[in-house]
Amino acid sequence: MKSIDTIFFDVGATLRYVVEDPEFAANAERELMELCGTEEEHDVFFEKLERNWKAYRKLAKSRLLDASEMELWLQYLLPDYPADRIARNAARLTRLWRDHDGRRVVHDGTLETLRELKARGYKLGIIANTITETEIPDWMCDAGVADCFQTVILSSKVRLRKPDPEIYLLAARCIDSKPSQCAYVGDNPVRDVEGAKDAGFGCMVLFEDAGTADREGKKPTKQPDYRIHSIPELLDLFP
Repeated sequence: MKSIDTIFFDVGATLRYVVEDPEFAANAERELMELCGTEEEHDVFFEKLERNWKAYRKLAKSRLLDASEMELWLQYLLPDYPADRIARNAARLTRLWRDHDGRRVVHDGTLETLRELKARGYKLGIIANTITETEIPDWMCDAGVADCFQTVILSSKVRLRKPDPEIYLLAARCIDSKPSQCAYVGDNPVRDVEGAKDAGFGCMVLFEDAGTADREGKKPTKQPDYRIHSIPELLDLFP
């Protein structure tokens, strides 16, 4: 641990989690349908979207490559809709598609922990699988922690996705640290652990989250170096 001077974070379920909010979700779905100009019934429209989304997810996981927002909607989610309209609204459509799951809330003590780790002299960054290109940067600004992160690597921007070790190595190069000097904090016992380990990161910290392994559908092949149950516990690991 003495050699670690850089800490990268996952975001979904690690720094933030989803809270069900029916009214919030309904508003997102209504705006999404309006932007698309759909004449389909609500249930028919979202059943098709969900079906196309699952097909894309399966493909992305098998290739370990992610599409940009525009490609996601034009090629996979709504290929039968007017391309000009969909491409023009792709970024907003992506945000609304995520919002129909619910609101994203920061785990207790996360913002304070990030600021303290920065104050202790650690270089901080983000490595996240995400379909959005702007949501995480916008959240960082809104939460007042944009200055904490020196590097933000999003799969929708760089195409690579975890657990491909190349996305971890890219992040290390961007922040100018050797992989052995880097730690990764994530919640997924499969892709987060395997990717960090295969990239040669010096430390992997698993934020244990019940149900993540089941959603992945795979059993872990590698073990984390440490397990935590809250983000503030990182302050005990990184002096």
